[in-house]
Amino acid sequence: MKEYPKSTEYKPVIGFEIHIELKTKSKMFGTAANNPDEKQPNTNIDEIDTGQPGTLPVANKEAIRLSALVGLALNCQIDEFSKFDRKHYFYPDLPKGYQISQYDQPISKNGYLDIEVNGKTKRIGITRAHLEEDAGKNVHPDGLPYSLVDYNRAGAPLLEIVTEPDIESGEEARIFLQELRNIVRYLGASDANMEKGTMRCEPNISVRQPGETNLPKYKVEVKNINSFKFAESAINYEIPRHIEMLKEGKTPKQVTMGWNEKDSCTVEQRSKEEADGYRYMPEPDLPILQFTKEYLDNLRNIMPELPTQKRARFLEEYKLPAADVENLINWKELAFYFEDVVSEIDEWMTQEAGLDRNQMIKLAANWCLQDFSALLNQQLINPSDSVVTAENFSELIKLIVSGKISSSAAKQVFKVMYEKGGDPSNIVEDLGLTQVSDEGAIAEALDKVIAANEKAVADYKAGMQKSFGFLVGMAMKELKGKGNPQIINELLKKKLNNTD
Repeated sequence: MKEYPKSTEYKPVIGFEIHIELKTKSKMFGTAANNPDEKQPNTNIDEIDTGQPGTLPVANKEAIRLSALVGLALNCQIDEFSKFDRKHYFYPDLPKGYQISQYDQPISKNGYLDIEVNGKTKRIGITRAHLEEDAGKNVHPDGLPYSLVDYNRAGAPLLEIVTEPDIESGEEARIFLQELRNIVRYLGASDANMEKGTMRCEPNISVRQPGETNLPKYKVEVKNINSFKFAESAINYEIPRHIEMLKEGKTPKQVTMGWNEKDSCTVEQRSKEEADGYRYMPEPDLPILQFTKEYLDNLRNIMPELPTQKRARFLEEYKLPAADVENLINWKELAFYFEDVVSEIDEWMTQEAGLDRNQMIKLAANWCLQDFSALLNQQLINPSDSVVTAENFSELIKLIVSGKISSSAAKQVFKVMYEKGGDPSNIVEDLGLTQVSDEGAIAEALDKVIAANEKAVADYKAGMQKSFGFLVGMAMKELKGKGNPQIINELLKKKLNNTD
């Protein structure tokens, strides 16, 4: 990968075209199943997808609803009327020779999305969000002189979101894309999985020269990006490439580039089309859409809590570190599961005295983000697919906080809970892991340890703090790993300080 020099004199100008495949049962204009996970080619197809003569499209009502919902979440203006248009171009994966899309009257326009970058709020304008049908997928078998076409994706409802050129770095781009993905997931509009292609993004990149205030007269689009990391990397590669050319008095070609993951660089693919080349015309086979005030008000009323709102509430209500909150928010299902656990913790608070709610919530967040997430990711499943109920999860947290089991014992218990389910109290009893908190039993064990390790005791008194840890470890061994660490530490310090 070639390294290009960095410069603060030149200002990057970046906008996005983002395609989000909507989560509907059927496709945009036909009855075939809309299933992005289908592996068998040309299975989910019908006469609409394959462009059979004499067939007429019927717009998917749910796709229209989800598109309007996303538009409202992005603070967009939704006009009363919207229409579909034909976008003409011929390609093997588009049998009709045109794509049904929207041109001059999209569903949503003139919106924005605020993101947080290095502690500051940055507003990214949303130019438009229009609804269209997806194309199929061309397959190019290695070493063979022909290509194949899979029409399973053809006709899938696709929401294209176009931003203003307000993004100025790869980092801002990544944060924006992640926040947009979270929004559509929280709305239930799409799985927005870049690796599976249900969210696809193409940055349009250009650079202003020093003193330039208008938009540059060129832009370079990058395609074939299937992760947020690659989007950030592609932008960070293109910006210094443009700067180097501009410094040499050249203008970067207005082309479509592809991202080469293997070599971490962009490669030229083809020249970039303009709108004039598509010969847009109103779609004669579909009626004009009308969005009444009542319809939009109903959508506003059912709008769920969005990531920005949930983020602020988690910080305020649960007093969690910002990084923990962000990791929870980025996994919608885990965030909801965590809240179910907190609800169960609050139930415990009404039943037992002496529990620290903040301590339990913090511990629950740690377990959700670490031990639980690790096991879920190994199987590529969500918390709801696990046999660990929120009630049992919260009880495990209570057992740890109340000193009934040690952290190491809790890991053994949770392993059984994850594999088989069950009440943690019963598992603790079955495995014999109840923690020893009786001060008399612990004091007796400490007396044995002190008597058997005179050198370690002397070292501790001489200021060697590591010896204290050694003695604690020996006490835990004497108690077969079941001693309460807090009580062991407190009693051991008292005994050592009281000995000659």
